Amino acid sequence: MITRSRQGPRQAPGWGADFRRLQTAVWTTNIGDGIALAAGPLLVASQTDDARLVALAAALQRLPWLVLGFYAGALADRLDRRRLVVVANLLRVAVLCSLCLSIATSYVDIWLVLATMLALGVAEVFSDSTTGTLTPMLVQRRDLGRANSRLQAGYLVGNQLAGPPLGAFLFAAGMAWPFMVQATTTLLAVIVVSRIVGASGRVRVAEEPTHVRRDIAEGVRWLWHHPPLRTLALVITTFNVTWGAAWSVLVLWSLHRVGMGEVGFGLLTSAAAVGGLLGAASYSRLEQRVPIAVLMKGCLLLEVLMHLGLALTTQAWLALLIMFGFGVYAFVWHNVSVSVRQRAVPQHLQGRVGSVYLVGVFGGLVVGQLLGGVIAEHWGLAAPFWFAFGGSALTLALVWRQLSLIAHLEEADDHGDEDPPPAPPRTGEHQGPGAPSQVV
Repeated sequence: MITRSRQGPRQAPGWGADFRRLQTAVWTTNIGDGIALAAGPLLVASQTDDARLVALAAALQRLPWLVLGFYAGALADRLDRRRLVVVANLLRVAVLCSLCLSIATSYVDIWLVLATMLALGVAEVFSDSTTGTLTPMLVQRRDLGRANSRLQAGYLVGNQLAGPPLGAFLFAAGMAWPFMVQATTTLLAVIVVSRIVGASGRVRVAEEPTHVRRDIAEGVRWLWHHPPLRTLALVITTFNVTWGAAWSVLVLWSLHRVGMGEVGFGLLTSAAAVGGLLGAASYSRLEQRVPIAVLMKGCLLLEVLMHLGLALTTQAWLALLIMFGFGVYAFVWHNVSVSVRQRAVPQHLQGRVGSVYLVGVFGGLVVGQLLGGVIAEHWGLAAPFWFAFGGSALTLALVWRQLSLIAHLEEADDHGDEDPPPAPPRTGEHQGPGAPSQVV
């Protein structure tokens, strides 16, 4: 028998104190992560000019998702989610502080940096897998779209716009400074989220102990037998393969095919982030006025057309315009897909089902990046974009009708908008204070 732990009174539509704390923590953490987005590669480059080691540093942060992603999702459904996020983030703080100490004492080399990247990647798997389960515990299902929109806006501002230039400036001032700031922002997020009372306690308690592998299998089985969410998972995985193939050579494409230069390449990311802010500003209206299935089909169709546009263009201004449009629809797609999943998945399965999606995201990116490099080497820098166009177009054609199932899923949610009242806590179930969160 499975029960849900008491989560406190459900917050009214709008935003209760618990969600505001989560939002503050997410925005704070994203500033630190944005700083590291620029400072991390600079640190690696300061220790080696071996391209293989530079690529390995990036891969080490994604590899843990493929190895530990399912396990992290299972733990998120077995343990107190706040405590799990706190422990993971405190591990990040400890790793960052150790790195700063090594830099300050001049005892740092490429192998220490690579070990740091791997440790941070492991901690992020558990932190991000669990953080994604907190929002459905704090807001009603009908408010998940707007809630996720606010959290994602923090990613755009902190991680994409403000953080990277600040990280580069801090690195120039002193190699350890950006990582000290990141450790501080992560610690502040821990303190803020530890005050959230609506996500304390374990979500379920089983009368008989179960094995983690059985829990993982239960989550995968549930997703596979849920046609709309199964379709969504397959779409996300395949579209990340095609996206990863194109983006793996984006820097070379911008420099040598479009002739944008180093500054122009940086502007591509900025254009996407500005577009994302427009998507954030318009999301609430879109969600209220446009059916979910239409939004999803429209976003995926724009993705196909974006790959086609980048494959054809050699004009910098057009590339920037396409990237701006990418930022708009990518923000809308992210919020729609995450909100659909969170509304449909039972609380006690949020961690495991969410981990399947995250493994699909990172697995698809890794496969796509490997393919993109090989394709570009043999057929030129535009070829990965043609591959992305053809692969995404074929995928969308195959799932076009199935995406309409999402509309029926949303209608079912509208009829049962309120979650059932939580059951009283079982004997021995933890109800005490818990811990913080980080962005997904």
